[in-house]
Amino acid sequence: MDLVLRCDTLPVAGQTLIAQSSSEFCGGKGANQAVAASLAGGNVAMLGAVGDDAFATRLVDNMKMHEVDCDGVQRFPEAASGLAVIAVDAVGQNSIMVVPGANSQLSTNSVQAAETRIKESDCLIMQLEIPSETILEGISIARRHGVRVVLDPAPAPAELIPSLLQVDLICPNETEATDLTQMPVTNTTEAKAAAKKLQALGAKNVVITMGSQGALLLQDDDATIVPAVPVDAIDTTAAGDAFAGALAVRWAQTGDLLNAVRFANAAGAIAASRTGAQNSIGTKQEIDVAMLRQAK
Repeated sequence: MDLVLRCDTLPVAGQTLIAQSSSEFCGGKGANQAVAASLAGGNVAMLGAVGDDAFATRLVDNMKMHEVDCDGVQRFPEAASGLAVIAVDAVGQNSIMVVPGANSQLSTNSVQAAETRIKESDCLIMQLEIPSETILEGISIARRHGVRVVLDPAPAPAELIPSLLQVDLICPNETEATDLTQMPVTNTTEAKAAAKKLQALGAKNVVITMGSQGALLLQDDDATIVPAVPVDAIDTTAAGDAFAGALAVRWAQTGDLLNAVRFANAAGAIAASRTGAQNSIGTKQEIDVAMLRQAK
């Protein structure tokens, strides 16, 4: 669950600010991306966890409302559902603190139990809000069955496990790319260098999102800058998740990664122009319209 506080500026260490408002939105990176993939036209199943609290039913019901199969969502007794406290400033930038809660209890056994579902899928998309060993088990199962793996490396780990990068696509934002590579990523030239390092570490393809600077796609030795879709940003909370979910679906549908990044850029822009997490994510029709508008 996302607790969103709107304020003029983001607080710095030792500073107390008065926020204008607070709101609760259904969130969680995996759930956001599952909803984004469903709205983008995918047939989506979620593997995850909630706690035994008032948030749990709301979180699962919201995914079901977006036609996400939640049979693989476990409910752990005596655990709290994941919680994020998000401060959003006047220009839509955010600062986020996450308490994993029940997500930290999602085990390798849970992934193994879902092997048949993974085997039957076109793509497995994962994030880093669950234990590393659970993610590695997912990568192993998917690779064994020839299923494409997309990793959104957020939140970026304090210590990088190299085997996490043995994926078909990794899609960090510029901050996460810096954390993963220990290289600055402030412009497209630096992004290309960081992407090459991630590729050298094991990722087959790399997309680094850079807000208004667009996204850098690296396939083999071919780097392409995909322009951002201009938008008045209100809240960027789920923009990266909308990007990742839409990207995975369009890539699975077309096999064209460049086209998928263009589609995902439009999805991210729509989410950034609205408040909240899952409720800010656009439909396939809205994404198609945004792409057409940019092409004119």
